[in-house]
Amino acid sequence: MVQQWWNDIVRWFNSDGGQTVVTSAIIPFVAIVVGGVVAGLIARGAIKRLLAQQDREQKAAAVATLIAAGRRAATWSTLSAPEKDHVEHQSTEAEVRVRLLPVLGATLAADWAVHQLATMKRNSTNYSFQAEQDLSDFQDGLIAWQSKPARAKKLFAQDLAAWKYETAAIPSEEEQLASKQREWSASQPASTNSATAVIPEPASK
Repeated sequence: MVQQWWNDIVRWFNSDGGQTVVTSAIIPFVAIVVGGVVAGLIARGAIKRLLAQQDREQKAAAVATLIAAGRRAATWSTLSAPEKDHVEHQSTEAEVRVRLLPVLGATLAADWAVHQLATMKRNSTNYSFQAEQDLSDFQDGLIAWQSKPARAKKLFAQDLAAWKYETAAIPSEEEQLASKQREWSASQPASTNSATAVIPEPASK
């Protein structure tokens, strides 16, 4: 039964009518399908490349904005109030843009940048070697993340963990002040004259 069915197909294929159907219908249909699949793959690849390029451009723009904010943060103490407001707005906008990037380690990069900017602002009293070093580390870290996100992600995670440990180990200013007040109170001698002591009345004559 199967052999007979196969023989019928072969005979039809070799007949004039079969050849006409194959050349006028089947081959064009297959060619259209294959062409559509190839065109779809090409378009998909082009869209992926376009999206990847846009992501790279967005990341580069956000990193450049953060670096510009870092340069201003290194001289934070010398800036006027309007300049500080502008830098704050600039750095906050860049931080948000970095967090929204579909790139590996974007959140860690934003957290790391925020911490580094705050550190540079605190160390900006004098534009010294430390300020220059902080700015250099800031720029190098962001550029490394832009070129090699996976490697920089690990470094950011290590730095953030170390900073968190240091923050937990060092008491805050309020805690240090309260501790000093307790130590000062404990070191004071007890008063021999109570403020509420009763003064004896003079004897009546």
